[in-house]
Amino acid sequence: MECYFGSYELPEPNALAKSAVVTFRIPKVGISFKAPFDGADADHCDLASLLALLEFIDGNQKYFSNHTYLIYGNNLKVVNLVNRRETPPGRFAHLLEKTQTYREKYRFSLEWIPTNDNPVFDTLFD
Repeated sequence: MECYFGSYELPEPNALAKSAVVTFRIPKVGISFKAPFDGADADHCDLASLLALLEFIDGNQKYFSNHTYLIYGNNLKVVNLVNRRETPPGRFAHLLEKTQTYREKYRFSLEWIPTNDNPVFDTLFD
């Protein structure tokens, strides 16, 4: 099952007093999620988006049992960190540990896609 994650930086200042909107999509089942988030930087926001997706999958297994998860994101740094191709900064260690716990549980693959190919941005403003 293909899943997508990403985040969109909000202008400063904004009425939400947040730095970004984190979002994920699971097109096959018609799931779209968006929420304001106050992250430290773009990598933190994208990692939060990925974790929101993984937590959603984990909490809704009655809808997702026996699936192979192909997860795509447009932040190459986050993809490389989760795939252990880069050494993580200390401030993200606990978040990356959570992603590894989900990886062990669900055996998902994680790949980079260009922003223009990431469908989370298609529905950002609806």
